[in-house]
Amino acid sequence: MKKTSLVAIPLVLFILLVVFLFKGLFSDPRELDSQVQDKTLPAFSLPDLMNPEKMYTPSDLKGKVTILNVWGVWCVTCAVEMPYLTQLKNEQGVHIVGLYFDQDLDPDFGTKTLSRVQQEVTEMLSRYGNPYAFNIFDVYRDTSLDLGVTGAPEHFVIDAEGIIRMHHIGDINERVWNNKIGPLYNKLVTQAEMTSSNTYEVDMQGESK
Repeated sequence: MKKTSLVAIPLVLFILLVVFLFKGLFSDPRELDSQVQDKTLPAFSLPDLMNPEKMYTPSDLKGKVTILNVWGVWCVTCAVEMPYLTQLKNEQGVHIVGLYFDQDLDPDFGTKTLSRVQQEVTEMLSRYGNPYAFNIFDVYRDTSLDLGVTGAPEHFVIDAEGIIRMHHIGDINERVWNNKIGPLYNKLVTQAEMTSSNTYEVDMQGESK
């Protein structure tokens, strides 16, 4: 009996290990559980990348369905996806806001000047297209950390109420848009339009009384 138990324990451990590895082999690393999904966008007060005197807070993203795109000029994949994001903006009116951080910029020690960052961004957007309504400058990367960002590009689909409805790790291409992000984005836009229309009708009825 004891010998059977001694043989069974390693066998069970081996089976569990195989199941774990098999699951990891076929899992998509972009489908990791997000710590912020279905939660309100974390609080922040950050400057506009190109106009630092202008500050943004989560309230600036309310009222319109938004794709928040975490990116940087150092990110090769960001450059690859930029033409398609620009196409989404120009052809479908998709509202995309950039959350920009620079790997070579240390706010305390200043390894790169702001003007240099702005120049690099301008050059990249001129070359690959500009999909952004505006770019929020995540100077200390605090907001990226609050969002659970591990790299770039990453995308957050945010509804009109400021709730994060999806966290996508990796680029957005035609396949990803058509099969994953696009259906959700369009659904949220429709819901926002219906809510806005209902609110307008209630207001009009109130004024007519």
